[in-house]
Amino acid sequence: MTSTDFPAAVPAPPAARTIRTFHPRRGRMSSRQTEALDRLWPVYGLHVPERPGTPVDLAALFGRRAPLVLEIGSGMGDTTAEMAAADPDRDYLAVEVHTPGIANLLDLVERHGLRNVRVAQGDALDLVAGLPEASLDAVHVFFPDPWPKSRHHKRRIIQPAHVALLRSRLAPGGTLHCATDWAEYAEAMRATLDADPGLVDAHDGFAPRPAHRPVTKFERRALRADRPIFDLIHRRS
Repeated sequence: MTSTDFPAAVPAPPAARTIRTFHPRRGRMSSRQTEALDRLWPVYGLHVPERPGTPVDLAALFGRRAPLVLEIGSGMGDTTAEMAAADPDRDYLAVEVHTPGIANLLDLVERHGLRNVRVAQGDALDLVAGLPEASLDAVHVFFPDPWPKSRHHKRRIIQPAHVALLRSRLAPGGTLHCATDWAEYAEAMRATLDADPGLVDAHDGFAPRPAHRPVTKFERRALRADRPIFDLIHRRS
């Protein structure tokens, strides 16, 4: 497999769901990233099936059975790699659509010898639909696209139908952890999560910043702009 075989964007969405929560982006890759993608994708990579709900064999993917954390929108992968390195008893499945970010995470996986990370390319919701119910120990949605314009709010990932799907894949006691630097989106997230009948707010409102969540580049950018950070942690009852 070569980098030219790796799709730069997610395949056209199926007719069942045409509204996507992300905007596929192209980007230049360094020679290091290109080499990492060519060599490591066959080992650690997973293309999200084009048909939403296609089953995913997690034990075969990771080569073991362990609690699983789903990282939706892993960006350049630094946060995923850092958390996975500090948490070797759980597996991490990172889902991203930006090819340079996928390549960078693959490079980090190799450089840090991370055996508990796999990287999926495609729509996270299509992937989640194919996971067994109650198969996830945690879902992380850190700094998703806020889609700030009102006409684009329908593209936000944290909305009732998507949350219901994510919650159904959490094991009892599993956590859905969201973070954003957009105050309006934070309030909308909180209202949506609180309204889900199967989720319980772990902190009765916005959570204190968890020490285990590394500072992301989006967070640093927000802090430089004096924007507050909002964490929300809900558990499946």
